Amino acid sequence: MKSKYLISSLLFFIFNLIFAQMPESDKIETEYGEIIIQPILHGTLVIQFNGKTIYVDPYGGAKAFSNIAKPDMILITDIHGDHLNIDTLNDLNFDNSIPFIVPKAVADKLPEEFHENLFVLNNNKNTKRLGINIKAIPMYNLPEDPDAKHPKGRGNGYILTMGGKNIYISGDTEDIPEMRNLKNIDVAFICMNLPYTMDIKQAANAVLDFQPKIVYPYHYRGKPDMSDTKAFKVLVNKENPNIEVRLRNWYPIQK
Repeated sequence: MKSKYLISSLLFFIFNLIFAQMPESDKIETEYGEIIIQPILHGTLVIQFNGKTIYVDPYGGAKAFSNIAKPDMILITDIHGDHLNIDTLNDLNFDNSIPFIVPKAVADKLPEEFHENLFVLNNNKNTKRLGINIKAIPMYNLPEDPDAKHPKGRGNGYILTMGGKNIYISGDTEDIPEMRNLKNIDVAFICMNLPYTMDIKQAANAVLDFQPKIVYPYHYRGKPDMSDTKAFKVLVNKENPNIEVRLRNWYPIQK
């Protein structure tokens, strides 16, 4: 009995230690209220605005969202398990009538119980939900190849417009022309992990092209030898010190 108590206490301590390390949310001021950005894990984030909560690529199990409001909308970028994670979707136990915004490839893999309010949004299409304009833009590997880990047309990056701010979520992509040619981006979430997306030099070079006001490196696998986000920040700010590079801990849970 005593050993069971000790094990239980140890697990409780570890759980609280892990989640105490989760990054605090960031606030971005707009004329219409605050946008709250909450990093979760890897390529997963939560955005809150005007009382609405948006989950992007929910992954990591329900415990990763334990102190966050239930979603009012879910966006999914691609079919891979760190973006479309059925176990996490089931674990979250939310109202299945909320809007799901996904590319067709994701819709084809979603179980029927998530189809109640499913909206397929493919590359270069727009929709409006919860007063938020959502545009899907391409995300893919270079050179273009049908056998690439991320072929063009399968997954979505997203641009969300809320409170007069444009928020770009790259999804899994390289430094494609569609990214480099973006205009008027206030906040950008940029992936950087080889061999699936791009290295920090590609990412920095693309960011310097489209010049978002704020950029968050994310989806970088949490290892400096894979993607050194501090070096990414140096590369960006050496050429353009006006771009605010926000380094956050996207890997609070180490398995």
